[in-house]
Amino acid sequence: MIQVLYKNAKQTTPPTCHVISSSRHTIISSFLPSMATLALNAVSTSPNFSRFSSPLVKTSLPLRRVRPSPVRIRAAVGPTATSSSGFDESIGDSVGQISIFSAYSGEAVLIKDLWDQNQGVAVVALLRHFGCPCCWELASVLRDSISEFESCGVKLIAIGVGTTDKAQILAQRLPFPSEYLYADPNRKAYDLLGLHYGFSRTFFNPASTKIFSRFESLKEATKNYTIKATPDNRASVLQQGGMFVFKGKELIYARKDEGTGDHAPLNDVLNICCNKVPVA
Repeated sequence: MIQVLYKNAKQTTPPTCHVISSSRHTIISSFLPSMATLALNAVSTSPNFSRFSSPLVKTSLPLRRVRPSPVRIRAAVGPTATSSSGFDESIGDSVGQISIFSAYSGEAVLIKDLWDQNQGVAVVALLRHFGCPCCWELASVLRDSISEFESCGVKLIAIGVGTTDKAQILAQRLPFPSEYLYADPNRKAYDLLGLHYGFSRTFFNPASTKIFSRFESLKEATKNYTIKATPDNRASVLQQGGMFVFKGKELIYARKDEGTGDHAPLNDVLNICCNKVPVA
């Protein structure tokens, strides 16, 4: 089965593995060849892998190719992608009870203790995982916007999948201020918020093509990139992220990434945080 997957991985290049060409230059990033390997590792270590694998047995029956079932994908358009109406009113309380780990101190902390639960405003940015090149690009954008967030009295909280040692790799090499960075190794916040997970979402979702328009930013953010920041649990690379804004315990903005690199527009987040537009 692994050989079949590997063959298919070579024949079908994921959206995030395309070579970007222009009249001026051709860019081939060093981290892209590793993506297929991560995909195979993720599939083989996933709890659902047992559905596809079985002990080797001798049989006289001929093998036949099985066509995969079509995957229906909902595009991230309009209010659906950014509405907080799909969440229970108690979501703020539930998220607040989740324990994550500070990349700065390594200590566990409850999410509710990171901002004023009455009137404080916080942007909770859930990255995919610390070894995701697209998340290094997102982290660089968030880092460059910290002063603007703070001028509006907004607390930035960036959370990634992995352990604190993986978070520190991103913090040191990007760089990113570790006092704003947290690790969620068991993906508890991701599960509670219902963020997307899966092979197709990660490698073949049309929304992933948005990263092409930010390729220069991606190249700049990954100058010191290393795949060593990837979680040891390779199934974690199939996790998607999202962007959430809380005012106290109230969720006022929510957007789930539909695919790898499909991040929330930062201007939308800033507008919500700084009250430049009304909250829907």
